[in-house]
Amino acid sequence: MNVRAAGDAVSAARPPSGGDLVADLLRPEAYPTPHPDHVELRETHVSRVFMTEGEAFKVKKPVEFAFLDFRTIDARRRACEAEVLLNARLAAGTYLGVVPVRRDAGGRHHFGPDGEVVDWAVRMIRLPDELRGDERLEAGTLTLEHVDAAAAMIADFHARALADRQTSSWGSRDAIRRNVRENFAEVDASAEELLSPAQAREVESFQLAFLRDRAPTFDRRVTEGRIRDGHGDLRLDHLYFGDEGELTIIDCIEFSERFRCADVCADVAFLSMDLAAHGRVDLAERFLARYARAADDYDLYAVVDFYEGYRAYVRGKVSALTARQTSGALRDRALADARRHFALALSAGRRPLLEPVVVAVGGVIASGKSTVAAALGDRLSAPVIDADRTRKHLLGIAPTLHDDSAAFEGAYDPAMTDRVYAELMRRASTVLESGRPVVLDASFRSEDMRRAARDLATEHGVPFSMIECRARPEVCRERLMRRERETSVSDGRLAIFGEFCARVEPPAELPASELLVVDTERPLEATLDVLDAHLRTWPAGLTS
Repeated sequence: MNVRAAGDAVSAARPPSGGDLVADLLRPEAYPTPHPDHVELRETHVSRVFMTEGEAFKVKKPVEFAFLDFRTIDARRRACEAEVLLNARLAAGTYLGVVPVRRDAGGRHHFGPDGEVVDWAVRMIRLPDELRGDERLEAGTLTLEHVDAAAAMIADFHARALADRQTSSWGSRDAIRRNVRENFAEVDASAEELLSPAQAREVESFQLAFLRDRAPTFDRRVTEGRIRDGHGDLRLDHLYFGDEGELTIIDCIEFSERFRCADVCADVAFLSMDLAAHGRVDLAERFLARYARAADDYDLYAVVDFYEGYRAYVRGKVSALTARQTSGALRDRALADARRHFALALSAGRRPLLEPVVVAVGGVIASGKSTVAAALGDRLSAPVIDADRTRKHLLGIAPTLHDDSAAFEGAYDPAMTDRVYAELMRRASTVLESGRPVVLDASFRSEDMRRAARDLATEHGVPFSMIECRARPEVCRERLMRRERETSVSDGRLAIFGEFCARVEPPAELPASELLVVDTERPLEATLDVLDAHLRTWPAGLTS
């Protein structure tokens, strides 16, 4: 694709002859008083960001690509206005507004009050670099809690995001196919000597075949309302994690609905792909699992490999385009980044690093099964699919609303319980089809319930393990009394404990190789040590 700073009838389409815009805006005196002590410049393929000690001024480059056209001053102003408006959704208070770039009588550009308006800029608060996601990861300060907070915030953002007919149209297979083909047309990774011709063909074939072969899946995502006006550029260097737990996400796609409006999985896969690109596949999988639970969207596993590959190719393309605009060390870094992302796009169609397994975690009410399942999900970086949330999804109620029916009545009557377990297995099957492990959290109180989980593993040709959590009845009752004072997803309560326990069928049908009984009265870490010896978790070298 031809990249150019095109000539234009509007004088601001290129730096005016009276002064060089970049050189002028690197002067501290070009900024409002009190003038900053220094100014630094950071560039992308579409913007120049001039950064002072406390603020940032982003000026769009007068460039044209297949996916944007910033050649005119009006186009750049509109993009600046859209950027401020759209980013208020996830970065409230960070974007201060749109300001004019002026040229004084001497021909110098500045952000002061006098002179001819020759361009526009987005004015922002400068967020500390050390809080940025990629910087935190490099410094070792990006925690599991940060990953979980990102999953929760993005799931909430998607739940509130626009999802009208026009938005949904961007998630159609035709729209996605257009984006995919455009990626390959703009940058041929083999022609750029960033992949071999055979590898480039493999990437393109995987993405187009996935779209073709999973047509009903993509169509179902549209009808289920999973196409949203999202962010479009969710990567680590756009996430800022504050020391008090606050999270700010900047730099959404402002120039095109076509790239911002998409399946929520396209957003999610961008960040999971970026975590993998930074060498943390375990965090990528944890993020996916936490998002799936928060958004009640385990079906994203049916399309996440496609979107991770697509997003990786997009990042490779952007880096390749950046390399065309730069030279020397900057060009070398851009090319290395392009190679890494094209290699990730290639890996999207290949076998995952961690082999899939079905782990069913069961036990009576308050036996500690949900605690063990959650910790095991963390160990495996696997999604945990639990009966409580699944039941409430089927009932159309919030996870923390409770049903006070008697045992085995109302929401817990046998017919409803059958529906819940069927949905558990359906969701788990979707995860397994993506080649990932899955943890099931339910009572599994009957042989039929356990057989369903075991048959699921057999159907997919993966190992099966049943973890039975046990605690003395008096300990379970004490836990239930504490639970009544807390917010909980579980409907288990003291009034039905006895009747529930009376209907539990011991797992005598399972061979010793598939059954592990754990005493949840012991410290959790001791239980996890036992589980680590029983189950294959992440190999050394893939978590740092």
